Amino acid sequence: MNIQLHKNATTTPHRRACIQSSPLPISALAVELGVSKDTIRRWKRRNTVEDYSHTALHLQTTLTPAQEVVVTALRTTLWLPLDDLLVVTKEFINEKSTRSALHRLLKRKGISRVPRQLETRAGYKPFKSYEPGFLHVDVKYLPKMADEKRHRYLFVTIDRATRWVFVQVRQNKTALFAKAFLAALRKACPIKITRLLTDNGKESTDRLFGSREKPASGTHEFDQLCHALGIEHRLTKPRSPQTNAWSSASMAGSQTF
Repeated sequence: MNIQLHKNATTTPHRRACIQSSPLPISALAVELGVSKDTIRRWKRRNTVEDYSHTALHLQTTLTPAQEVVVTALRTTLWLPLDDLLVVTKEFINEKSTRSALHRLLKRKGISRVPRQLETRAGYKPFKSYEPGFLHVDVKYLPKMADEKRHRYLFVTIDRATRWVFVQVRQNKTALFAKAFLAALRKACPIKITRLLTDNGKESTDRLFGSREKPASGTHEFDQLCHALGIEHRLTKPRSPQTNAWSSASMAGSQTF
């Protein structure tokens, strides 16, 4: 039997078996084997001679499973550095989050480093220099948790110039929810929003997805709200996800850790 002993172990499996079968008093057995009485008592109580696992039984995290899903989606969407991600997590998700717990989560999910394909993607070019106020908006589907009755959606915004981030979780991604998000975004944003870039989802445009011929009518509810707020609404090219986000905007200042 291949048993790995703890580095601080004072007994061997053979001695532990002797302790468990010996009729001697605890004090006498401790003197005979040259170990403490607590060690004798410990192995007297056990029915095995193997060390217990020293892995923590409970993960040290302040995030709920649902919050971990949101943080994971944020990480894989924005690829923010750890310290930046911590700021966003504390502000929008859980104010008690710690840097170490967040790092452990990313390690556990296998996303603690920026994927090499993003760093070396063919044709990658950083964004031009922009004045603050040009924001990207993306909507991410969140998997339904065991205690939830429906799916949720993560609305994420990042400013091209300052990399200021705004996040909300909504119950749906309809035009009504998109408008509510935009209203909350405008209220929270510390800079004047001049341009907004979204994809071609039905929540933000009536442009036919995949058709490069039909321009947006401008009468969509989201377009109308943008116009009322003095915001220029731009759309990405259909089926061109590299123009929508996040890779260029976030990779320009991200790092591994």
